[in-house]
Amino acid sequence: MRILVEHELEIPLRDGTLLKADLYRPDTGDPVPVLVRRTPYGKSGAPGGASVDGMRLVRAGYALLVQDVRGRFGSGGAFEPYWHEAEDGADTVAWAVRQPWCDGSAGMFGRSYEAMAALLAAAERPPGLGAIVPHVAGSGFDEGWTRQGGAFQLGFVLYWVLYDLLLDGAGLEGAEREEVARAVDRIDELYRDPDAASDLLDRLAPYYRRWRAHPAGHPYWRRASPRDSYPAIDVPVLHLTGWYDIFLAGALENYRGIRDCGRSSRLVVGPWSHCVTGGIFPQRRYGLAADERSVDVTGLHLDHFDRHLRGRPGTAAAEPVRLFLTGADTWRTVPDWPVPGTRDLVLHLDGDRLTPAGPSAAAGARRLRHDPADPVPTTGGATAQPGQFTGGDCGPLDQREVEGRADVLCFTGDELTEPLTVVGDTVLTVYVTPDAAGADVTGKLVDVYPDGRAELLCDGVRRLPPGAGTAPAPGAPVEVTVALGAVGHVFRPGHRIRLEVAASNAPRFDVHPPVPARHTVHHGGDHPSRLLLPHLAGG
Repeated sequence: MRILVEHELEIPLRDGTLLKADLYRPDTGDPVPVLVRRTPYGKSGAPGGASVDGMRLVRAGYALLVQDVRGRFGSGGAFEPYWHEAEDGADTVAWAVRQPWCDGSAGMFGRSYEAMAALLAAAERPPGLGAIVPHVAGSGFDEGWTRQGGAFQLGFVLYWVLYDLLLDGAGLEGAEREEVARAVDRIDELYRDPDAASDLLDRLAPYYRRWRAHPAGHPYWRRASPRDSYPAIDVPVLHLTGWYDIFLAGALENYRGIRDCGRSSRLVVGPWSHCVTGGIFPQRRYGLAADERSVDVTGLHLDHFDRHLRGRPGTAAAEPVRLFLTGADTWRTVPDWPVPGTRDLVLHLDGDRLTPAGPSAAAGARRLRHDPADPVPTTGGATAQPGQFTGGDCGPLDQREVEGRADVLCFTGDELTEPLTVVGDTVLTVYVTPDAAGADVTGKLVDVYPDGRAELLCDGVRRLPPGAGTAPAPGAPVEVTVALGAVGHVFRPGHRIRLEVAASNAPRFDVHPPVPARHTVHHGGDHPSRLLLPHLAGG
């Protein structure tokens, strides 16, 4: 098939701003549906982005419109992350469906920033939009993007802003560009002292300070919040994400929220991180079945768009949710998320053990030290920091070196005699007497292999402000709930379940408090600290 390509199309917006786009379409006299991908990373790269074969979409009979968002590369206006994507995306779709080469129907897709931009545009209900595929999308720009559990996601956000400034669309030249490049090169130093980059960021990315100033849940964030727009999203959505993706919780929230509003919502979760899409991490290989090419991500897009833009019967699995179960390293289709039929396995903390026997009648406590000059280092997990493209800093890394630190508490279960399939949101409830200066309570769920390897499955954090331990009385333990994250994992016989509790995970989260502190973790007696694992009966 001959493909026609038009570069540097100018698309007018409602405020007169012109955005630039490239168009790829089949050489046919008949109008076709258009698929729109809007990106801040430059339209001149692969037309379909990192995971989708754009030319395959065109050969399948779609026009593909790839646009630089406002203020990026050739597009006019000023860039402020997410702030204009709802209106600009809607205007772009409305323009596209009016063109003579379009049959009046459109879809939107993209990864990461592009995915959340598609969700925001869909909430505007532009004419002709019939389906979207957000890939590794967040559900909001506050909790789950800039913050998690009240802690600032320093490792991801600072790196993303600096790296973004280096892109051509930022318009930096000469000394300013060199200054940003030096900052990226010394990112580890800036993680230890984020204020050292304040002047640079205030000049070139003033929105960064506004992100730091506004807590999660503040009205400031509503302008770029898919979770606040679910009732307005009236098109079928296919959500793609990974167990180690930094926005996993957001993608699952998007699936549930749109489904609960009565819209068609489908979900695929693989053993991927934000940038590792082949299921191959430095310390863990999930096999050929885990590779996005084997899964055929482009085929999933085509199936979704064929079904909803062309009315063709789909070829995807009948069940709306498809999960890759790590541990067993196999795919499984289920009717929904959360997965129906799961039961709660509650493991109580008891000394250094995890036990299903219930809380101990005897009260116990363990001290937890926090040193801001030597925080517990980030070691894998759902991160997106330097090294993300090789998987060197993310995913299922071995935790044994971290567990050997004096400021990490480990609680380990007995050796399993039969498989245990944990699938759902894992939650830690722990009683803590925090230091008066405040505290971060971090938790990790770990699969301990027979040879001792301690493989990280998921982790989370909950921030306690200064003075959190003063109610109901000074020094009284506080009940803290830490969302550790979602998993789909099979613990095999001979393996053990482990929980790690610490007071930092840096630089993934900014260090809190900025002074040395001591906390107490309580268990048993009147303080039944526990780990909740949703599991499927019989496995």
